[in-house]
Amino acid sequence: MKSVLKDLYNGDLCPVGQIVSKNIVYREIGRRISEEMGVWRKRLTEDEYKQLENLIDLRVQTIEMDLAASFEHGFKLGALLIMEVMFEKQEN
Repeated sequence: MKSVLKDLYNGDLCPVGQIVSKNIVYREIGRRISEEMGVWRKRLTEDEYKQLENLIDLRVQTIEMDLAASFEHGFKLGALLIMEVMFEKQEN
């Protein structure tokens, strides 16, 4: 069995790089976003398009922060659940 602890120590564990939605519409939405960005690229001046990209980059940063907070919360909740189960075993 592969050791998660060794992977973590060696820097081989990077959840953010491994998380990809399994929702069947994920790729379709990505394709539609690309198409829409192409439309806006033609519609806006170069400077306006750069501003739009900067706005989108800021939005992505907030999404990444939300994802990190959700991951941390879920991890802590999982650890608390394990602790509770282990503590109950010791009491019985």
